[in-house]
Amino acid sequence: MVNRILSLVGWLGTAMVFIAVAIRFGFPAKEQYAYYLAWAGLVCVLAYTLGQWREIAKIFARRQARYGTLAATSVLVVLGILVAINYIGSKQHKRWDLTANKQFSLSDQSRNVLSKLDSPMQVMVFAQEPEFPRYQDKMKEYEYSTKQMSTEYIDPDKKPTIAKQNQIQQYGTIVINYKGRTERVTTDAEQDITNGIIKVVSGQQRKIYFTAGHGEKDTAGTERDGYNAIAAALGHENYGVEKLVLAQQAAVPDDASMVVVAGPKTDFFAPEVDALKQYLDKQGKLLLMLDPPDKPDSAPLTNLIALAHDWGVQVGNDVVVDVSGMGRLLGTDASVPVAANYPSHPITSRFTLLTAYPLARSASPVSGGVNGHTAQTFIESSPRSWAESDIKGLLTSGQVSLDESKGDKKGPVSIASAVSAPAASAAPGTTPDAPKPETRVAVIGDSDFAANSGLGIQGNKDLFMNTVGWLSQQENLISIRPKEADDRRITITATQQANVAWLSLLIIPGFIFGTGIYTWWRRR
Repeated sequence: MVNRILSLVGWLGTAMVFIAVAIRFGFPAKEQYAYYLAWAGLVCVLAYTLGQWREIAKIFARRQARYGTLAATSVLVVLGILVAINYIGSKQHKRWDLTANKQFSLSDQSRNVLSKLDSPMQVMVFAQEPEFPRYQDKMKEYEYSTKQMSTEYIDPDKKPTIAKQNQIQQYGTIVINYKGRTERVTTDAEQDITNGIIKVVSGQQRKIYFTAGHGEKDTAGTERDGYNAIAAALGHENYGVEKLVLAQQAAVPDDASMVVVAGPKTDFFAPEVDALKQYLDKQGKLLLMLDPPDKPDSAPLTNLIALAHDWGVQVGNDVVVDVSGMGRLLGTDASVPVAANYPSHPITSRFTLLTAYPLARSASPVSGGVNGHTAQTFIESSPRSWAESDIKGLLTSGQVSLDESKGDKKGPVSIASAVSAPAASAAPGTTPDAPKPETRVAVIGDSDFAANSGLGIQGNKDLFMNTVGWLSQQENLISIRPKEADDRRITITATQQANVAWLSLLIIPGFIFGTGIYTWWRRR
């Protein structure tokens, strides 16, 4: 009688477990019932098992049962190890990216931006459900880098109300919400997603004014010496680019976050320099990029050089010559100094990329400083370089040599220097947690490195953007940015293609088949 009752209890428990599984996967809304049924079923099965302990003991007393138990235990141990490894793997995120440009890892810039988040950031990806995995692979990298980000994946076709509320116009739109601000991105490229995060975090667009009227680089120019590519890069990081003719306006606009003087051909007039000085007195930020003379009879940039000197930077009347041979790696000659190692400075913190400066001059700190301003070098040429003072001889004959007795300076030569000074008082409307306002000036002895022709070198773009980030006191933007994927396609002729086909379809399989026949014949 007892055995019959226990048997019924066992079958009842088994049925309850199966019903719980069916509810769990078939009726998720009633999942709480599945939980209780599963536990009740397991209790019934356990009660039945305990009631049959004599029969179970007899079974395990046999030799075959003992061997089976040992095998089952070994299988359970292996399964337990695999479960433990998977559990640890789910808790510890570690991936190895073996691609040349680290295409499947977040760049330093993305990680720096994410590390500065101090409030929750909500990201909504609007795409068709089959496309979710493509976005999840990318967004999980962002979530692993910060605990402040959460991502939700929404199919606009299944949830049109939410899509309409977020003004979704196309599939693949990523909506980023942070502190009440919203930004939309329509691609899954890391550069675009990170730029969207930068825009929503910064909150407002910062304006950068490029001076015009003295032959400076044109931010709309598409030629080799144009600046339209760097202007586009600035736009991606939430900077607005405007032109400024100081001779007409007589003052720097109040909404200027920075002023850039990029390679003027002629000197500024005294009132223009005075306008820059007044701007610097009000926590201004100035980037001077002064090229060396490109003609033997070129007029010197006296006023601009004097302005740089007032801030502790000596702009030399020379041309930096680099005979280290590093330029050959980039297809250049000795007139293009290459920097590989950088002095310690926030602009070049953890910066390890090569940069090149076509026809550059020295811009070194004045010993002891000027007016309390002590500059610091952040770019310098290789030890096998020098600052050539005989510009006329270099431009006419192209043949020069180091001669310190004639004023040449042995390398490493400082090509860029930066200086900052604390502001007397904070600007109106400044929040208490904002960076302490400073006046910052950077002087670089070359402007061509940031032109369209120079941005083919990855380090040039990153260094320019890092300089802008430091000047605007947005240190979270100082980093190495995502790289473009290399084109690694192999171009082969029709003959080579045919050879590959014969090798893979006939020769290698035939060799393996022949080896098998030979081995079989010998064994016979």
